[in-house]
Amino acid sequence: MTKNEKRARNDLLYQAILTLQNLEECKNFFSDLCTVAELRAMEQRFEVAMLLSGGMIYNDILERTGASSATISRVNRSLQYGADGYQAVLPRLKEAQGEPPAQASGEAQAAPEDHGPETPPEETEHGNGL
Repeated sequence: MTKNEKRARNDLLYQAILTLQNLEECKNFFSDLCTVAELRAMEQRFEVAMLLSGGMIYNDILERTGASSATISRVNRSLQYGADGYQAVLPRLKEAQGEPPAQASGEAQAAPEDHGPETPPEETEHGNGL
C-alpha cells in the first residue's frame, strides 16, 4: 500500500467523524471504534489539556486526574508545539459552554484603555479632514 493510499484511508476516518450529528452518535461511534482503555486515555488527555490551558499546575492536575507526569508533559508539549488541534477545539468548547475564551498562551489581556468617544478618521490630524 502506498503512502497516498494510507493517507486517503486515514482521511476517511476523519471524514466519518465529521458526519456525526450529535453527542449520542459521537459516543456510540467512538464506543464501537475504541476500547474502553483507549477512550479513557483520550478523555484523560483532553481533561489535562483543558486544565493546562486554564493555568492549572502539574501537581494539581496529577492529583485531580490521576494522569502521570509523563502524560501531563506530553499534553503540554502538544499544547505548546503541536498541530494546534487543542487550540482549535478548546475555545470553541468553552464558548459553547458559555465561558469566555481563554487568552492565547496563558497571557493576561490588558483592559482596553478608554480614550473617550471614537473620533472618525476624517476629523483627526491623520485623516483627510484636517
